[in-house]
Amino acid sequence: MRLDGIEGRVALVTGTARGIGRCVAETLRDQGARVAAGSRVAPEIDGVLGLDMDVTSTDEVEHAFARVEEELGPVELLVANAGIYVVERLEDTTFESWRHTMDVNLDGVFRCLRRALPGMSERGYGRVVIVGSSAGKTGGKRPGAAYGASKAGVMTLARGLAFEFGGTGVTVNAVAPALIETDIMAGLADLSSQVPVGRLGQPQDVADTVAFLCSGHAGFITGEVVDINGGFLID
Repeated sequence: MRLDGIEGRVALVTGTARGIGRCVAETLRDQGARVAAGSRVAPEIDGVLGLDMDVTSTDEVEHAFARVEEELGPVELLVANAGIYVVERLEDTTFESWRHTMDVNLDGVFRCLRRALPGMSERGYGRVVIVGSSAGKTGGKRPGAAYGASKAGVMTLARGLAFEFGGTGVTVNAVAPALIETDIMAGLADLSSQVPVGRLGQPQDVADTVAFLCSGHAGFITGEVVDINGGFLID
């Protein structure tokens, strides 16, 4: 089903090497957007502009946006998905490890938003979706406090910027997936019994929600954190 308001729009998706990010890029492409996909190594996705884009580097973020503007046009839809998940107990977490998680998951989102939002506001239109996590609400079910803290940070950032840019034609939302069948879940025992709908989520479940939030149907939704977890967390 085609969603209104996506066809012809310029979209940039970060963290697209695999999993959720790649699926989001493909879904927006299939919805008719002109899509650029960023990753530390430029991904190869049919019909999508691949970008070398390390979100921990302000210069690389700037170069990626500049290339999108040159080849496709100004970014109208931004999906900030790039992130890492390090499982380690607090006593094993060095400050360097903590800062690296924050640099990718929180500061990397900030770099992209700071580059994208002023232009969206000036042009009077934009959709921003940040990929958070249920761990940003619960702290997570495995050791990894840095991850939960970083995801709580980006979801709060979405709320704050939704207020700041309200009235400019720009919406800022986040999604909070849980128990999605990606590489992060590899090696874990079957957790589907913990999900009320009886299955693990798929990247497409997340991508469909992100596409909706990027569409014209979601123009009156901003500052929201949308759970995508099959009822695993009902709050």
